[in-house]
Amino acid sequence: MKNIIIQLETLSCPSCAAKIEGAFKRTKGVTQSEVLFNSSRVRLTYDPAIIELEAIQKVLSTLGFASLSVKEST
Repeated sequence: MKNIIIQLETLSCPSCAAKIEGAFKRTKGVTQSEVLFNSSRVRLTYDPAIIELEAIQKVLSTLGFASLSVKEST
């Protein structure tokens, strides 16, 4: 399992955060997701054997959000 934090462009509303969380709950390979609305960040735990980082970023772009940076976390 890998833990990452994705920095997004500024989220405009709490419903945007809920939309992102809902999408990742339905994404195979993502075991945990948390959207931090105030800091516009997404914390994810995922299995890189099932889903690649590029696919995670595609989920965000499909929803209309751009990832500014990705860093590994503990």
